[in-house]
Amino acid sequence: MRVRTALVGSTALFLSAALAGPALAAAPAAAGRDAGGHQATRRAMEAAVAAGVPGVTATARDSRGTWSATAGVGDVVTGAPRSPADRYRVGSITKTFVATVLLRLQAEGRLDLDDTVDTWLPGLLRGHGHDGREITVRQLLNHTSGVYDYTSDADFVRDHFLKDGFFRHRYDTLTPRDLVETAMRHEPYFAPGTSWKYSNTNYVVAGMLIEKVTGHSYATEIERRVIRPLRLTATSLPGTRVTVPRPSSRAYSKLALTTTGPTYDVTELNPSLASAAGEMISDSADLDRFYSALLGGKLLPARQLKEMKTTVRVPGSPNTGYGLGLMDTRLGCGVHVWGHEGTIHGSASSAVTTADGRHSLAVDFNGDWSGGTGAVNEKEFCGD
Repeated sequence: MRVRTALVGSTALFLSAALAGPALAAAPAAAGRDAGGHQATRRAMEAAVAAGVPGVTATARDSRGTWSATAGVGDVVTGAPRSPADRYRVGSITKTFVATVLLRLQAEGRLDLDDTVDTWLPGLLRGHGHDGREITVRQLLNHTSGVYDYTSDADFVRDHFLKDGFFRHRYDTLTPRDLVETAMRHEPYFAPGTSWKYSNTNYVVAGMLIEKVTGHSYATEIERRVIRPLRLTATSLPGTRVTVPRPSSRAYSKLALTTTGPTYDVTELNPSLASAAGEMISDSADLDRFYSALLGGKLLPARQLKEMKTTVRVPGSPNTGYGLGLMDTRLGCGVHVWGHEGTIHGSASSAVTTADGRHSLAVDFNGDWSGGTGAVNEKEFCGD
């Protein structure tokens, strides 16, 4: 399942845009830190570059230790390679962090997953059939709310996904309430609890719930409850900051409804349009540490982790179930991995781990048109 998170931004910062569209030269894969294993993963990374992805960075952790590798380039102009330490926008991977905080609040007795949205944010979800009195926190987190996805709004797509709109609006700031109001212009997908549909609006509201319950922003609570305890030194919630901290590579997009045509540098953007649905920045080592800790029971009590791992069926994806901000994917060899995908302008990433948290992989493409990182995941956990 490919998860799209749409975003863009605010301060006036000049960026040279159009890059040539010819195929990008593939730099050789860098040597990993661990000499043994992962050859199939490396080949899958190289295949992605050969198919047109500018560059790939990945880090895996297992019983043998930590292994990192790169393929392709981090800058198509200079030819500089990607780095294993690259920080990148992780898009919807943010959702697992948000869900973790809400489940911690449930464990503390500060809210219940079966509370309605109106219990905490009265009147927020109203319009064209939406009714927050009928939608629960659980339904937000597992995407069974039926709430319309603001990133599917035609005006939003035009202004933030397509070339002309992106370069006009890339530095704009939007508030969470702005994003919810965009969604409320449309009818819900279905009555709450009757089906499943991925919606970024669900997690914008989830972030607003965290602030209402705690009196602090979701960013502050993620920092306090997850980032600092796990010492995730490369992980941040940028808010309206338009740049990515170094070390980092450039990020590229087609800014079109097709995967062909010119490629544009979209590295700088204001991630406020993602809000709690996908604003975070991290690196592969931090994501491995986070998901290993989460699935290993170090962040949530057993009851809350069980709730998080209770999945609903994803229509059209028989090998995927969606829990509370956490996806369960059955790979071709039968192995189940838990984690999340994230796609945002110029970045397609995934971070997954086995059910015991002992074997993890985080990977990022610095191009958003590739179709996802699934082949790399498959090779890491299943081999050739």
